[in-house]
Amino acid sequence: MYGNRRETPASDEAVLVEKAIGRDAGAFGRLYDMYVDRVYRHIYYRIGNQADAEDLTQQAFLKAWQSIGRYQRTTSPFIAWLLTISHNLVIDFYRTRKDRAYLEAESLVSDAASDPERAAQDSLDQQRVQKAILQLGRIEQHVVTMRFMEGFGYDEIASVLNKKQGNVRVILHRALTKLRTDLEKDR
Repeated sequence: MYGNRRETPASDEAVLVEKAIGRDAGAFGRLYDMYVDRVYRHIYYRIGNQADAEDLTQQAFLKAWQSIGRYQRTTSPFIAWLLTISHNLVIDFYRTRKDRAYLEAESLVSDAASDPERAAQDSLDQQRVQKAILQLGRIEQHVVTMRFMEGFGYDEIASVLNKKQGNVRVILHRALTKLRTDLEKDR
């Protein structure tokens, strides 16, 4: 949906953040380009609907731009601040809908034209995994999707969730144990 994520050294990010705090729209635009994919994926895996995820992604960046002057540089990376905003938007989204299905089953289309049997099996496997993830608690869902679907490190997850890295590792271990058990039962 969005372009490929480009890695930027932390020093370049710091310069862009400082310029954005000074209301430099160009610098904020570069930050947007750097992080839009990660924010979108973060939201999409919780919403499961492309249109809603796109809307919430845009809202997240709008809120970030509106409140960039209050951003405090800490040991947490800038993406952690963006994901906190995104997380709060997802919570608000579900509150207004009174819906708790954090990962609706919206199958991703694989290359069905070349191997329809494999595409069908992949779809079934994906649905089984999504169903098992839905059985996890909200925080466990969050940690699993951030770690494996979004590729976040433990430090980034800990920062977003305001937890210690050790706690994140324990949550992930317990979640994976539950997933393994649920998936084995489902076979």
